[in-house]
Amino acid sequence: MWRVKEQIACTKNVQNKYSGKNISVAILDTGIFLHPDFSGRVIAFRDFVHQKKSPYDDSGHGTHVAGCLAGDGYLSEGRFCGIAPSCRLIIGKILDKNGNGSIDTMIDAIQWLLENKEKYNVKILNISIGFEKHVTEYKINKLIDLLEDIWSKGILVIVAAGNKGPKDKSISPLGMSKNIFTVGCHDLDYNKEGITLCEEYSGRGPSSYSLKKPDIVAPGTNIFSTCNKCRRSGKYYTDIYESKSGTSFATPLVAGASALLLEKKPNLTPDEIRFRLCYSATDLKEPWNKQGWGMLNVRRALEL
Repeated sequence: MWRVKEQIACTKNVQNKYSGKNISVAILDTGIFLHPDFSGRVIAFRDFVHQKKSPYDDSGHGTHVAGCLAGDGYLSEGRFCGIAPSCRLIIGKILDKNGNGSIDTMIDAIQWLLENKEKYNVKILNISIGFEKHVTEYKINKLIDLLEDIWSKGILVIVAAGNKGPKDKSISPLGMSKNIFTVGCHDLDYNKEGITLCEEYSGRGPSSYSLKKPDIVAPGTNIFSTCNKCRRSGKYYTDIYESKSGTSFATPLVAGASALLLEKKPNLTPDEIRFRLCYSATDLKEPWNKQGWGMLNVRRALEL
């Protein structure tokens, strides 16, 4: 994560001052494993797949996303600390162990968030998943309408651009709306000799509505974060962290930056947060449909 934080200017000075304290972020994903790096900050969990009561993650995707956003790095002495290590988490499990789910399940989860918005003081919604093109346009539009309703009620909605690039209009269907903050991936000069850079398959704009997308990019290749297989063995832990790649893991970096902004200025609206993050982004001199406004720059966003 230090390599990632250098790329997005989330310095030690920044995190010594802001950590997302008292900010509640919702994540709709495969669930969450109660890793020691979350230190009791998972304040709500709802299982829309198997209706279990206790938090769990039979996939690992959601736990990894949550660590990028909010892990405090306890088991790594801060090395794999997320962007907003003090924020609180509200978790909705909407995907099974294979990453499969339905629009209807997501709609149920979003309605649950709306009903509990005040109870948990939800400010940000992170959705690091997408749906295939074969989902009916009616259901996609219904879901987007609901996400736009959440935005209008003061919850910033941040979604992944998806991994269907690099063709034009390969943005995930969820990321096409104006009132949804869409995050793509770019890894600057990291591992340029490799062939698995997330930026090579990060979803590209424009959207089907002729909007300029994505809004912004962040690193997404070989991101080390919390692992759902973490177990204690005597004095020690095994399988503490693991590496994953995709726009799924660029997205929580932006959600974490948004939590830092809200800690500094609690009355910012979703539109104001998006403006600050986009306006402060570092221009990578790439085509708009690849980089949007540019690379997330946390320090500069906090200085606006």
